[in-house]
Amino acid sequence: MKKDYLNIYNNLIKLTRNKNLYMDLKNNDTFSDRLIIFLFHFGFFLKIYKDEVSKKEKQEIFDFIIRQLELSIREVGYGDVSVNKKMKDYVNLFYSILGEIENWNNFDKAKKILLISNFINIDKESDLISNYFDKYCLFLANNTLKNFTKDILELKI
Repeated sequence: MKKDYLNIYNNLIKLTRNKNLYMDLKNNDTFSDRLIIFLFHFGFFLKIYKDEVSKKEKQEIFDFIIRQLELSIREVGYGDVSVNKKMKDYVNLFYSILGEIENWNNFDKAKKILLISNFINIDKESDLISNYFDKYCLFLANNTLKNFTKDILELKI
């Protein structure tokens, strides 16, 4: 099962590497920006597929993904104390994102842009990222979780 989780993680990473997502950032993109966009991807992933998997499996996926993020933070060069603090901050941020996106489909365009801009420093006049996440949600809804457990997908979003 861990291979399936690794494929989920790798597919989410591939989505996060979409260069178009970073065009509307007010500053140069940073590791933190990329991680926040990853957390949005993961949040929508869990939101859409929450009814397809058991509570235990959701927890296993969450634990695996968080462990992979911790390893990534260590690879960037943070020390043990910094990693623990950063992980606590990112997990809390992730829970904030989950709470905010719960009613994503009921929000208008302006509310979606505002929601994203609360987490990432983006141009509030642009709807590029909110449109992207609308398409991403549609993509997730039209595909099964099993698709994400396969090798890295060619995702057309």
